Amino acid sequence: MPIFRSRLQARLLAHLFLAVDEEFTITDLADLLGSPLPTVQREVHRLVRAGLLRERKIGRARLVRANTETAASRPLAQLLAVTFGPPAIISEEFASVPEVERLIIFGSWAVRYHGQPGLQPNDVELLVIGSPSRGDVYDAAERAERRLGISVNPVLRSVSAWESGGEGLLREIANGPTVTVEV
Repeated sequence: MPIFRSRLQARLLAHLFLAVDEEFTITDLADLLGSPLPTVQREVHRLVRAGLLRERKIGRARLVRANTETAASRPLAQLLAVTFGPPAIISEEFASVPEVERLIIFGSWAVRYHGQPGLQPNDVELLVIGSPSRGDVYDAAERAERRLGISVNPVLRSVSAWESGGEGLLREIANGPTVTVEV
């Protein structure tokens, strides 16, 4: 999104604001983002000065996390979730999977996305509706996992199973908080 200074800045903010309970060393962030350590250090320094990140030192290590006490925290986290979070990444990774009719995120990630308090999710539950190859689905989920840094757990169901709503899990998904992912 062009409102961020760079794609690296947006990805860095996404990792931190979508995992607000976690602290990362700058080295960990550089590895996660696949970016040079000095570049990530400069970006972290800018964001700490701007008040968007908090840092603390343990020995020589600098630990950083999202600053959730700023007024911009919640709207920024929502913007990052939409543009660089699981819905965006999953959409990109599943775009080339044939015969996917619909993608729905459910479970704890969807619950937190809709603002219900609780622990930070450590995975994304994904309902894949259609008749794609299981191998293609698991390959796309694995690519999304690598980009997000958290597990993506696909559940594959046919269009007719979804429309009938007879299965307990599908009823639970249909009645709970969900996030529809663009296919």
